[in-house]
Amino acid sequence: MGLAAHRHANWALAGVSCIESSVFPIPPDVLLIPMVLANRERAFRIALVCTAASVVGGLLGYAIGMFLFEQVGKPILDFYGYAPKFAEFREAYHEWGAWAVFMAGVTPFPYKVITILSGVTGLDVLVFTVASILSRGIRFYVVAWLLWRFGPPIKDFIERRLHLLFWLFC
Repeated sequence: MGLAAHRHANWALAGVSCIESSVFPIPPDVLLIPMVLANRERAFRIALVCTAASVVGGLLGYAIGMFLFEQVGKPILDFYGYAPKFAEFREAYHEWGAWAVFMAGVTPFPYKVITILSGVTGLDVLVFTVASILSRGIRFYVVAWLLWRFGPPIKDFIERRLHLLFWLFC
């Protein structure tokens, strides 16, 4: 918890939040929670940093899907004969992709999977970005608000059980 108040903690949160949205397995909640508890008056600014960095990381994941699919994914689909099925899936994803992005953004489902998949399928980048801003914003602002509102009673609980919360969010 002591490091959560460090002057570079926001940069660490931004870095983790950004790369978690595309390739990193550890969610930013493991930094967000102790940072808000250590500095409750900055809860919503911390949530903003987490949200903005997560959306930027989501766009990085989108780019990975968009630019690496032809070289890596398509040959695999062709080899196994799944290209026609993927074409059907791509059509369905264009119709429902915004909801997939939104649901992955607010739930524990790995958001990075959806960011990459959105790039692979060519989901409209504006639709992807808006769904990401809304869903990630809701997720991180709700966590920040709960900690801001109920912080003192749960601070000791979290400090004693931070390792359990880490595994819960992973």
